[in-house]
Amino acid sequence: MMRLNLLLLVLVVLSAMQVVRTQYEARVLYTALDRAVVEARQLETEHERLQVEKRAQATPSRVETMARDQLHMHTATPPITQYVQAPAKEQP
Repeated sequence: MMRLNLLLLVLVVLSAMQVVRTQYEARVLYTALDRAVVEARQLETEHERLQVEKRAQATPSRVETMARDQLHMHTATPPITQYVQAPAKEQP
């Protein structure tokens, strides 16, 4: 009977240790999940901000101003336009 009690005591202690280990792992995983959710929210916010900034940078008036000021481009006018024609095909 003493051996059975000792065996049951060892099994109870091992079971308790397993419960503690499992709870610790669950807490670690929950903390990692919470951090990942926070990071995902931050990335989503950053993505939305970058999308707004991209739309603001791509407005036609801004593109035209940058082309004129930084690239020294100007609109095409008839006097400076050169027209090129494809050679006519020979007919037999």
